[in-house]
Amino acid sequence: MSTKKRYVQVGTGGRAEFFYGALAEHFQERSELIAFCDSNKTRMVYANRLLKEKYNHREIPMYTADQFDQMIQEHKPDYVIVTSVDRTHHRYIIRAMELGCDVITEKPMTVDEEKCQEIVDASKRTGRNIRVTFNYRYAPHHTKVRELIQEGTIGKVTSVHFEWLLNTQHGADYFRRWHRDKRNSGGLLVHKSTHHFDLVNFWIGSQPQTVFAFGDLMFYGKENAEERGVTEFYNRATGSPAAKDDPFALHLDSNDHLKAMYLDAEEEDGYQRDQSVFGDGINIEDTMGVIVQYRNKAILTYSLVAYQPWEGYRLAINGTKGRIEMSIVEQSYVNSGGDKKLEGALKGKTLTVLPMFGAPYEVEVEEKEGGHGGGDPVLLNDLFGEPAEDKFQRAADQIDGARSILTGIAANKAIATGLPVHVDQLVKF
Repeated sequence: MSTKKRYVQVGTGGRAEFFYGALAEHFQERSELIAFCDSNKTRMVYANRLLKEKYNHREIPMYTADQFDQMIQEHKPDYVIVTSVDRTHHRYIIRAMELGCDVITEKPMTVDEEKCQEIVDASKRTGRNIRVTFNYRYAPHHTKVRELIQEGTIGKVTSVHFEWLLNTQHGADYFRRWHRDKRNSGGLLVHKSTHHFDLVNFWIGSQPQTVFAFGDLMFYGKENAEERGVTEFYNRATGSPAAKDDPFALHLDSNDHLKAMYLDAEEEDGYQRDQSVFGDGINIEDTMGVIVQYRNKAILTYSLVAYQPWEGYRLAINGTKGRIEMSIVEQSYVNSGGDKKLEGALKGKTLTVLPMFGAPYEVEVEEKEGGHGGGDPVLLNDLFGEPAEDKFQRAADQIDGARSILTGIAANKAIATGLPVHVDQLVKF
């Protein structure tokens, strides 16, 4: 009898290769990838081609979205990896657990409080486990911040200031694709900020209690471009003369990978990966400010802007004995448009402790290769390899996944209503 864990994967788009590539290349002694499921067969065929040509792995059976139950029944996997569009996560997570599987899901776990409640209830009902893949927890500098706080370096945490910048390459990418519709992604406060809100929960050892926020679409979108004097527009970049010299355009036919994954797959479902960021139909925000009070009374002030000259963030954590400051510059990228190891890779960092009565000092952190600040390889080993005992408890479950997205979900509600939102009223654990 094989002792290998058996995996199937739902969703073979831009984020999927991170998981199936790792299984095929590094973890075959302990793990077995046995099937794909997707609503688009062309994309599955391409994923199988990558498995064979890039990873020297056999091709695996393919199932359309309506054949999900059949796939589970025929292959009896231990785990279902969910990397589909965000709004569909809950559907596959819940059904996988009902059919006796544990789940590994890409963030965000889901996009609204109703779907979140369904997942939490299903996990309790079935007794199955969910892992949410928060790779940023595993980046050495993020782990170091948790360690410093756990050791009492700055005393009790009282407030956090977190400013995250997405540049005009990566940030714009959310406005070209399905993320631009909040029904699909929950907006950036759910899809992207779930990483950041999870880090705060992880660092300070608490959970959000009350949330207030402002946000708007202030740069992208047709109306904003018109106000800046733009007069020439297009619906999609590929094949459009108007997009030829537009620095915000993504030309699918100039990148073999993007062409095979998206352009060649369009005839099945009509999805266009290269929409104009200055077109109509965008209903997510690009400029956001959030205030959160946590159960331990700490206060977070958070900013996310998606059209900046550089990519990264500035962080300050204040405590009763001092302050931690961190500045990070990340490698810019377009999702699935290049080497996975460059996604969120570090270009520069500083981590400083400022004691209340002492000289500031720099904290040395071992740099590791890999995407998301060196966190990706550590996360993958934790998922599929032989993880060591982790005193920092970086593995995230469905409760961690829920608490991270509930900050963003509450912020969305606050933006819509102009009122503070109490997180405990959204989902019952």
